[in-house]
Amino acid sequence: MKFTTEKPLRIGTRCSELALWQARQVQDQLSMLGVPSELVPLKAQGDVLLHKPLYELGITGVFTRHLDAAMLAGEIDIAVHSMKDVPTRLPQGIVQAAVLPRANHCDILVFQAQQNADDLLQYFQENSALVATSSPRRAAQWLNRYPHHHVVDLRGNVQTRLQKLKDNRWDGAIFAAAGLERLSLRPAHSLNLDWMIPAPAQGVIMVTANADDSETLALCQQINHAPTALCSGIERDFLYFLEGGCTAPIGAFAHIKGDELHFHGVLLSADGKQKMTVERTLSLSDPALATLAQDSTNQIRQQGGETLLQARKA
Repeated sequence: MKFTTEKPLRIGTRCSELALWQARQVQDQLSMLGVPSELVPLKAQGDVLLHKPLYELGITGVFTRHLDAAMLAGEIDIAVHSMKDVPTRLPQGIVQAAVLPRANHCDILVFQAQQNADDLLQYFQENSALVATSSPRRAAQWLNRYPHHHVVDLRGNVQTRLQKLKDNRWDGAIFAAAGLERLSLRPAHSLNLDWMIPAPAQGVIMVTANADDSETLALCQQINHAPTALCSGIERDFLYFLEGGCTAPIGAFAHIKGDELHFHGVLLSADGKQKMTVERTLSLSDPALATLAQDSTNQIRQQGGETLLQARKA
């Protein structure tokens, strides 16, 4: 499909270096289709209120709401997001238009440059340690594995958080691998946390558009990566059915191997003392794939998740 409007497609994005990098990936994909575009950087409330933990801001979509408002006001044509930051249900009139192929989904621990990785892991097992993250999901999983450790809050963009790690006497800080790797900022002194279940849709770049903009939606569909869309959709539905916002201690990861889809989900208490998990493997042709997220949340609830979720509401 050809782009028929003379004006360039307006791509809304946050102002951070990482957000702009992500928006340029979408811009490059559209350029390959012959679609002219321009970036429209907009500052988010979540970029401004760096003195508060995210969960204290009291709203979901703290990094996306301003882009939603700009789209509904006709100021931008599409918006580019880190999908894990997007609420599981979009505002009325806005729809998911595309996702790009998923990058590294893992969480990583960045530690002090002078530390040795093997020695640090041994130290973690035997001693109290101080680890930084702003994510309740990461904190809960870390405390579940290392209940004798302490977690401190860490806010700011990627560069700011790396600098704070250097400036403080923390034993490490947890990051999303994709963010550091996209900006070529992943330090050599870092460890893959293969045991940590990522946030739903972690590592996925998402494009949203107006529901009634059929031309833009058709264009975006040409850059959509269907396997990533399937897996991230299941993960986000799992989060939705557990009634968790993007700050809840919930993790989910789905991936396709051969003709099968593998899913792993987790729900924890904030202190990491309670943990419920579910693992499922289904054929891509299995009709049960349509209800995988709902069935998995039911398993979590039956393990005691319902009591934990009710306690969070109280």
